[in-house]
Amino acid sequence: MKKIIYTENAPAPIGLYNQAILVGNTLYTSGQIALNPQTMELVLDDIETETKQVMENMKAVLAAAEMTFENVVKTSIFIMNMEDFSRINAVYGAYFNEATAPARETVQVACLPKNVNIEISMIAIK
Repeated sequence: MKKIIYTENAPAPIGLYNQAILVGNTLYTSGQIALNPQTMELVLDDIETETKQVMENMKAVLAAAEMTFENVVKTSIFIMNMEDFSRINAVYGAYFNEATAPARETVQVACLPKNVNIEISMIAIK
């Protein structure tokens, strides 16, 4: 049985999807972009600030499912410019323990929703 996960501490969905779905002990999150959940405005000051907002949004979704970044087993990162990778990785890495970091792929794409520079989705296990 699937359970819909929703929190007001992360941006409300802007389309036909949910923030996350919990099936058994596995959480599947939708991609998060740098929307401020209180104002629903984009946070695009620089790639570090944008990445931090995405990770804070993801942190809120995980918390709504009673999980943390320690539960994350897989991340998918979509970026507009691979030259931003090291700056993104520095922010992203602050949320994980290096020894137990999840599996991950990072892919450069042609376009992302609302023309943001980064989108991240995760799979986590309780």
